Amino acid sequence: MSTAHRPLTRAAAGHPAAPVRLLHLGLGGFFRAHQAWYTAHARDADRWGIAAFSGSSTATAARLTAQDGLYHLVTRAADADRFEVIGSLTATHPGGDHAAWLDYWRRPELAVVTLTVTEAGYGRGATGALDLDRPALRADIAALRADPEAPVGAAPARILAGLAARRRAGGGPVAIVSCDNLPGNGAATARVVRELADAVGSETLRAAAGHASYVTTMVDRITPYPTDDDAAVVRAATGWADAAPVVTEPFSEWVLSGEFPAGRPHWEDAGARFVADATPYEERKLWLLNGGHSLLAYAGPLRGHATVAEAVTDPVCRMWLDQWWSEASNQLTLPAQELLDYCAALTERFTNPRMRHTLAKIAEDGSQKLPVRVLPTLRAERKQGALPEGAIRIVAAWLLHLRGIGVPVRDAGAPDAAGPLPDAAAAALGALETALARDAELVDAVASRARELAP
Repeated sequence: MSTAHRPLTRAAAGHPAAPVRLLHLGLGGFFRAHQAWYTAHARDADRWGIAAFSGSSTATAARLTAQDGLYHLVTRAADADRFEVIGSLTATHPGGDHAAWLDYWRRPELAVVTLTVTEAGYGRGATGALDLDRPALRADIAALRADPEAPVGAAPARILAGLAARRRAGGGPVAIVSCDNLPGNGAATARVVRELADAVGSETLRAAAGHASYVTTMVDRITPYPTDDDAAVVRAATGWADAAPVVTEPFSEWVLSGEFPAGRPHWEDAGARFVADATPYEERKLWLLNGGHSLLAYAGPLRGHATVAEAVTDPVCRMWLDQWWSEASNQLTLPAQELLDYCAALTERFTNPRMRHTLAKIAEDGSQKLPVRVLPTLRAERKQGALPEGAIRIVAAWLLHLRGIGVPVRDAGAPDAAGPLPDAAAAALGALETALARDAELVDAVASRARELAP
């Protein structure tokens, strides 16, 4: 029988579901191109099904549930697409299904909980501590004080509620694996969960926060935001009607450091690496790839570009990118040749003309991203007495973005950048680190660069 335009289901595709032993929060394209893909390619994939929850939306979970969790991963190289059906999602749920969320935590066979909630999803303030002034967190604290099983919304509260439910059920420790672009993301996750328990004031919740290992990871795979065309491409190439395909690049990297007390899939079969310290790889990726993306996201639109591929093929943007990479590489600890090779690989990845990675999407939540992507290099260069042109250009381009020049601002934590340009420059720098707003030489340099960049 022809498969033309048939719905994608396990019965139709002959793809049995694995028992749930993994839980995931953040049902976006990156998770499905990365952690779900690694799990699907493990030799023991038939024993490691994933139950995945969205953040707050319902649409993606509904589409995937209708397809029994199956979807096509489209690996988009410069010359052609490769299609595969990923079957590691055994169950998908909307974020509001708190009863189902707690049910998975209570199951003794649960071993690993992974997260892709973006930098903004951890509820951290500028110092890395939990920002207890956020209304969503205050509401979650009140809910947990009244009932530890009450519905909560913020990622730290959902983790804490799950850990508490597991401990009450007599389940053993699990590994919590952050897959977001935060330095020391394992420790960062442990901190916000612990600080939330302290804020609730419950000894039971404090004990629950420690009922896990927190694994640090570096993740890397460029995965553009999905478009309506993706489903049409899959349908034309495969004959399947897939309402939730994901497009990604051929390159993928995953480096992990930490303990898995209840076991894990053989992710190394798909190329994952387990190391004693993920920090050098984490900094390399955050500063070179993500920092480079931020540069292009804010400076590229000033020259009329809409995607990474467009911007990086502009000789001026490419010169700016090389300058930033040189500055950031000076602060990294990996061998120089390894960093040069990494930048060469990034150039090839960025210039893939068939990957429509939009600058507007990358530009979102800059107030959360720049402190981890750009600030370490900026801070180190200033301590050496330098005015780093590459870092200053990123901040100046972000400043113009905040002032309404370039792609629209989507950033709940964006500082007020109105008024005279020197005052706005100080406000932008102060949002990255308070002391920078008092660095008159740096403020003047950012304001001056912003004047030069403005179209």
